[in-house]
Amino acid sequence: MLYLIAEHLGFPGVLNLIRYLTFRTGAAVATALLLGLIIGPRFIGWLRVRQGKGQPIRADGPQSHLAKRGTPTMGGLMILTALTVSLLLWMDLSNPYVWACMFVTCGFGMIGFLDDYDKVRKASTAGVSGRTRLIGEFVIAGIASWIIISQGSTQLYVPFLSGVHPDLGYFYIVFAAFTIVAFGNAVNLTDGLDGLASMPVIIASLAFMVIVYLTGNVKFATYLGIPHVPGSGELAIFCGAIIGAGLAFLWFNAPPAAVFMGDTGSLALGGALGTIAVTSHHELVLGIIGGLFVVEALSVIIQVFFFKRTGKRVFKMAPIHHHFEQLGWSEPTVVIRFWIIAFVLALAGLSTLKLR
Repeated sequence: MLYLIAEHLGFPGVLNLIRYLTFRTGAAVATALLLGLIIGPRFIGWLRVRQGKGQPIRADGPQSHLAKRGTPTMGGLMILTALTVSLLLWMDLSNPYVWACMFVTCGFGMIGFLDDYDKVRKASTAGVSGRTRLIGEFVIAGIASWIIISQGSTQLYVPFLSGVHPDLGYFYIVFAAFTIVAFGNAVNLTDGLDGLASMPVIIASLAFMVIVYLTGNVKFATYLGIPHVPGSGELAIFCGAIIGAGLAFLWFNAPPAAVFMGDTGSLALGGALGTIAVTSHHELVLGIIGGLFVVEALSVIIQVFFFKRTGKRVFKMAPIHHHFEQLGWSEPTVVIRFWIIAFVLALAGLSTLKLR
């Protein structure tokens, strides 16, 4: 909004700063962070009053988690509020990529909210049916994917290989939608310990802030041999807002958590990262940068598959962070070590920009 106002006025005086992407990115981080910290205490208090018993805790989960009973969930609403306000203030709202990402973020957030609300209302860990959720997610992701390809190409760029970018045609919509939905649910599965999902999302957003800035600049993209996507640089601001809102939420989600983000936050943030990756044509790189989320999701798939086939479990408990808890790792140990892994994977993903 501020960008369009400044542009209409011709960027006079100090408003000329708004012309620069780097300034607006920094401003988006600061806005989301400060707003999140300001609304956090009252928001958590309101959730505690409205939810009563808070998020239901799995009876078959680690016994240490039973102490978390009564902790309010749906903290993702706090993230989405700070994120949305920051984006509306600082992004170029005439950019279609902005609306595609916001559509997925808010759409996935709404699905997550309905799931969280159902769980709290029923005082059960079973919310909206998985099939209903997936249908809604694929509809939202499909529409966003169509918006994205209507602005650019349908080529799939393969990391580490120069000049390899097959054109998938309209099948790209299916691939892109799958990427968005899969990553949204992968982040959702990771959100099982205090702070476990928050920091890796922030780290992945930092990495993609760099990527979209480079893909949006024709000189940098040509030099690095990566796809140039005009207008994608604007999503650096989106990444910045996620970082700011995520840091504010982590302030309250640090162990012992005062609030959980719930599906409201995890689905929204995962879907946002998936959409940003699709926009910048770095879908496969997302699998590296977000490798921690991929492993968490795969651990669940492997556990379910082998249990149904053999009646035996590969892991002591899935997702895999619970496996390490059952091995005797304390919750803070699991969380911090997974943060380190996420940071290393983000660096590995960024290395693909030059290793071609």
